[in-house]
Amino acid sequence: MDLLGTPQGMAQADGAAPGQPSVFKLVLLGGGSVGKSSLALRFAKGDFKSILPTVGCAFFTKLVDVGAASVKLEIWDTAGQEKYHSVCHLYFRGADAALLVYDITSKDSFCKAQQWLKELEKELPLGDVVVMLVGNKTDLGEEREVSVEEGAEFAASQCLLFVETSARMNHQVTEAFDAVAQELVRRAEEKAEKQTQRGRAQLAANQAPGAARCCGH
Repeated sequence: MDLLGTPQGMAQADGAAPGQPSVFKLVLLGGGSVGKSSLALRFAKGDFKSILPTVGCAFFTKLVDVGAASVKLEIWDTAGQEKYHSVCHLYFRGADAALLVYDITSKDSFCKAQQWLKELEKELPLGDVVVMLVGNKTDLGEEREVSVEEGAEFAASQCLLFVETSARMNHQVTEAFDAVAQELVRRAEEKAEKQTQRGRAQLAANQAPGAARCCGH
C-alpha cells in the first residue's frame, strides 16, 4: 500500500490505446473506521488485516475484466478523520466513480456517508460519476444499527448502486468493485456510441443534396 500525501495527475479513461486497459479513477469516501482501507486492501491484494487510520490518502490499482474489456481501477482511499476532510476534496478531481462507505453498526457513519455525497456533488456532477453506497461490516450483524432497507432506500432515492459487504469475511467485496467497473464500461460505451451517431449525422448533413456550397455555386 502506497501512502500519498498529495494527489498526482492520473491518466483518465475516455479512450485507452488499442490493446491497453481503460483507466478509471475511483475514490473511497466515508467516515473514520468504516472499513474503507480494509475494502481496498481486500479487493486489490486479497488480504485483510487490522489497519491504522489512513493518513491523507492511500493508493491501490487493480485490473478488472469486464467481458471483452479490460479495466484498470486506480483506487484512492481517503482518510475519514475530520482533520483530513478539506484535503480529501483534492482527490475528488477527475474521479470517474466513488464508493460511499458506512458501517452498518453505526447510524452516525450512515449519516456521514450522506454528507459525503453532498460534498462530492459540490465538486462533480453526480450524473457524470458512478456512485455506489456500501454498507460494510455485515459480519457484525448482531450490532446492526442501519437496516438493509434503509441503505437500499437511500441509494434508490439518489440513483446510487448499493451493496452490503464484509471486508473481514470477503463478502461481496469483489462483486462491489466489479459492479462499478461494469457500469463504468457501460457508460463509456454508451458515450462512444452517441459520439459516433453524432458524427454520422453531421457527415450525412454535410453530404445531403442542397447542402451549402462554397461561394454560393
